[in-house]
Amino acid sequence: MLRLFGAKLGRHVHVQASVKIWAPWNLEVGDFVGIGDGVTIYSMAGIRIDDYAVVSQGTHLCAGTHDFNAPNFQLTSSPIRVGARVWLCAETFVGPGVSIAEGSVIAARGVVCKSIAKPWRVWGGVPVREIGARNKERVLG
Repeated sequence: MLRLFGAKLGRHVHVQASVKIWAPWNLEVGDFVGIGDGVTIYSMAGIRIDDYAVVSQGTHLCAGTHDFNAPNFQLTSSPIRVGARVWLCAETFVGPGVSIAEGSVIAARGVVCKSIAKPWRVWGGVPVREIGARNKERVLG
């Protein structure tokens, strides 16, 4: 159904039925990706989720916001990129214009407001900060 509305989905993509996608034509998902229960994908701008990524339950990918300095709070949007082998743990929030480096893990309820350029790290908190490292060799075997 998502493909009928313009979503570009790779092989072996699993999207739970309770996922809400605002504009499927702005969604691109790589291979072997899982998107869990209750995820919101507010794709006012493009949202790309790369291969082997996991988007856990309750996560919110939000590519839109408002200009708080405009008298009418003008709507704005900016694309999101979730890198390969990223795990967005339960109830993560990812804001507009954010890119998350390959192999990153965002701990449960983490808030990502700025892009993460350092790959293979663990991030947590509000806003997220680096809290650990991930073993790339062990993950990739």
